[in-house]
Amino acid sequence: MNQATLILIKPDGLKKSLTGNILTRLSETKLEIVAAKIVRVSDELARKHYYHLKDKPFFEDLIKYIKGEFHGRRKVMALVYWGESAIEKCRALAGATNPEEAEATTIRGAYGRITTSGVYENVIHVSANEAEAEREIKLWFQPDEIIVDLYPTKEIIEKEKKVRVWA
Repeated sequence: MNQATLILIKPDGLKKSLTGNILTRLSETKLEIVAAKIVRVSDELARKHYYHLKDKPFFEDLIKYIKGEFHGRRKVMALVYWGESAIEKCRALAGATNPEEAEATTIRGAYGRITTSGVYENVIHVSANEAEAEREIKLWFQPDEIIVDLYPTKEIIEKEKKVRVWA
């Protein structure tokens, strides 16, 4: 069954120039990249992404981490991978969330670490399940940024929308 998953190469992965290594590992899945972009993560996006962890004592550090405040890299590479068993395949390659528990052959096992303050720098995010994938993909991407129609859409007319344009 085809499914989609959100992949985030986190600020520590970008700072350590691991993007190519991570994408090479993910290519082993034979999945299709159907969306990709570099994102400056806003506080609002970070909090919406990790809302399910809002009651955890490490929540504020997690927000700072995904926003790049620990690494001087205020960006994330966001991708959508699509194809047969995408979530399972990508999660297997990513490894356990805790880099110290991740197999050495996984992305997190090879490149992740836990800081002295206890923050998991695990370089990559992969959606946990289909419901989370849909929620996360809709947070990070607009329908026209994805080259396949993953979820139902509708067309609306927006009036007086303030946007930034090139001067």
